Amino acid sequence: MQKRYMAIWFRHLLTDGLALRRPDLKGLPFVLAATVKNKMIVTASSAAAEQQGVFTGMAAADARAAVAELLVINDTPGKSAKLLRLLGLWCIRYTPVVAIDLPDGLMLNISGCAHLWVDERTYLKEIVLKLRNSGFDARAAIADTPGAAWAISRYAKTNPIVESGMQIKALATLPPAALRLEPDILERLQKLGFRTVGNLISIPASVLRRRFGNMLLLRIDQALGKKEEELVPLVPPVPYVERLPCLEPIRTALGIEIAIEKLLSALCIRLKTEGKGLRKAVLKCHRIDGRKVQVGITTNRGSQNLQHLRKLFNLQIAKIEPALGIDLFILEALKVEDVDVVQEQLWAEAKGLEDAALAELLDRVAGKIGAAAIGRYLPAEHYWPEQSVKLATSLKEEPGTKWPVQMRPIRLLAIPERIQVMALVPDNPPKMFIYKKKRHTIIKADGPERIGREWWRDNGEHRDYYAVEDSDGQRYWVFRSGPYNGDSPAWYLHGYFS
Repeated sequence: MQKRYMAIWFRHLLTDGLALRRPDLKGLPFVLAATVKNKMIVTASSAAAEQQGVFTGMAAADARAAVAELLVINDTPGKSAKLLRLLGLWCIRYTPVVAIDLPDGLMLNISGCAHLWVDERTYLKEIVLKLRNSGFDARAAIADTPGAAWAISRYAKTNPIVESGMQIKALATLPPAALRLEPDILERLQKLGFRTVGNLISIPASVLRRRFGNMLLLRIDQALGKKEEELVPLVPPVPYVERLPCLEPIRTALGIEIAIEKLLSALCIRLKTEGKGLRKAVLKCHRIDGRKVQVGITTNRGSQNLQHLRKLFNLQIAKIEPALGIDLFILEALKVEDVDVVQEQLWAEAKGLEDAALAELLDRVAGKIGAAAIGRYLPAEHYWPEQSVKLATSLKEEPGTKWPVQMRPIRLLAIPERIQVMALVPDNPPKMFIYKKKRHTIIKADGPERIGREWWRDNGEHRDYYAVEDSDGQRYWVFRSGPYNGDSPAWYLHGYFS
């Protein structure tokens, strides 16, 4: 069978990935930058920034000068490899051999796979469209060799599929950079006037070796298929799954409980051996009538505690309808995480978020009222109060910034609500306000505290906040939007102190 390869190029890998995590960045000109020799250099540019002349390798100061509204974000090393690994694992559904091609691509061995999607064109279109719909600016090409597929995906303007044996014709008009050469070799080729790969292919190998070394010849041979290029395929993680077939169908709650304990015992042994903890699991019960019922649990942090996990599943047993009987139980750990081994007896008096008893209590509460009813919040770096908090993903997540030292209300409204206010002077605190048809007479007021807009997001109005107390002793947090300009200013209620 003729080998066929697909190269996928993510033109804005890091910025696309960041925009997926932060939807507010979508469509905005922004870059990632890192310090190189005491100078901030652009390491990745979004499509919007690139259209305005910003490019990778540019000084961040020059980029800001070129694009006034440009947002510069600190780059984190190693993000490309992590993101490509996740994308590569997703691509395994299309072929079993997927390799990471740093810094911004994947290489797929698609030999014998494309016919499952009718033909190669449909196969390529299926993958590329799904990646683009997911938010990644992806291009792909198919050829007999990884080198040719890489070159076509990045430098060819038309026809992303190279017919078998037609590598020379497809590569002939492309620039030498399509051969994945080092910058110094490309610089020498440019000085000597080599503008296309076709110019190089027609020159004897001995001449090229004497001038440019073996690397140029190796890349040409790899692209043309004269030398095979080995791929290092991604190895998908081994799923955490335990199975328990039953000789006799299980119909009772006690039998289901015993099955759960056996499955959890085997799973916890493996988790402890690998230093992992369970975060999310599902129990699938296959009945003899051919139907399947399932229940699941989640934990606030990775757990290897058999008794704790068993209690969580026992809360779900009432939801399992065995009907004529269950003949197969399958326990799948959908999410696990690394856990630190602790001596719980020595730390039994520990308090706070590190206390295992707290996490287990939250798990039991979540099992009764649902995980959505429990939330932990962390500060976020935004001026607007309603945007200055975010939901933590776990008990272990550390805050990226400190809580503000200013006084804030106990309850903050997600969206400020309009109120009618009377003030002696427009710039003074209110003397009275009406909210939901109820009149509140103000007897005390502190403020104002001015909170401005974030200049890198928009140029909206500032807010002047006041902590006010009415004649009933209730305290509220209200603000005036923008300066007084002769018209009636807009006032809003944003929170309650008591």
